[in-house]
Amino acid sequence: MHLSLHEESTTLYHEANVFFWAKGILKMTYDYINHSITDAAGPPPFQIPCIRFVDAALILAYSDRPNAPQGPGALKHGRVSTVYLAEELIEDPTDNGFFKYIHNGNPVPRKQPNEAANEMAQFLSFTQHVQYAKTSGQVYISDYQG
Repeated sequence: MHLSLHEESTTLYHEANVFFWAKGILKMTYDYINHSITDAAGPPPFQIPCIRFVDAALILAYSDRPNAPQGPGALKHGRVSTVYLAEELIEDPTDNGFFKYIHNGNPVPRKQPNEAANEMAQFLSFTQHVQYAKTSGQVYISDYQG
């Protein structure tokens, strides 16, 4: 299905906004974890995973106006012709594969192919609980994958 430029730019703007909010919510989660560790009698008996979201940017491609002024100093005002959402490419040197830890339709972690992935899924489920509690039940990040 092909969207109009207005529909596509609106959709991609909303998706870029979700990236922005997700990063802030994840930071809030790690702030909570770090504060809890500081207040604890000792360090946790396990390693806290360090995760992040990919960087992303909204890219607007402009086209020139056919009758725009020419020459030195002339401002060439174009119009947006295409919109892209560019995401950072993450290369995995270990080639551990891609896992869908938690689906956006169900907050229960999915069964993973190995113990390390299962532990990550459990940690991500924990982050959802923190987010839900810290936002008074208004929001949590779903659809964890990587």
